[in-house]
Amino acid sequence: MLAFETRALCKYYRRGSRSEVRALHDFTLAVPQGSFTVVCGPSGCGKTTLLALLGALERPTSGQVLFQEQDLANCSDFALARLRQRMGFIFQDHALLPKLSVWENITYPLIPRGISRAERYDRAIRLLDRFGMAGKESARPGDLSGGEQQRVAVARALAGQPEVVLADEPTSNLDDSTGAAVIALLQQAHAEGKTLVVSTHDSRLMALATRVYTLEAGRLQDVRDVCR
Repeated sequence: MLAFETRALCKYYRRGSRSEVRALHDFTLAVPQGSFTVVCGPSGCGKTTLLALLGALERPTSGQVLFQEQDLANCSDFALARLRQRMGFIFQDHALLPKLSVWENITYPLIPRGISRAERYDRAIRLLDRFGMAGKESARPGDLSGGEQQRVAVARALAGQPEVVLADEPTSNLDDSTGAAVIALLQQAHAEGKTLVVSTHDSRLMALATRVYTLEAGRLQDVRDVCR
């Protein structure tokens, strides 16, 4: 079964103007359930846009995005919000809320699900302990290093026990040892059965992939399957 599939996917910005940007053009992709799929390519090639479309954070200009065989174009905004609860997102800039504590940053996406404050706190504590950040639950993001902020971002992505994790350059701007710690967390998530789709330039993440897509200027240049 496929976790994601795209068919002739296009995403244009400022369509029809002189400054039109074709972020993705006629892009076809298939992400098997349980795979570790990496999307690579130079900056500006469309990797971030692709993840936003797969995660139903944006709608395509044309073409289709399917999540577990369900065409997202046929979903209402409410239905898309429910689908996103089955996904975990790791953003390139961490996207932590500076006024919330670490544990609140990890678990605020769980509030709409009706999960109690006590359960949310317990989940955060367990994840922080697992990620080597015990005792940091009351800190603010500004009190953390860049690597610690990224670990909090990974914890937030996993707090909802998602089926799929979408990660945009999760090791960018991290030193080697901190990047290795984040990679180990992603590798563990994959070993636990989650589907990962990761945009990256990091060769260490590419070495873990079961499928690698290479983009250039919004178009697919190469697909490589890796037997493991």
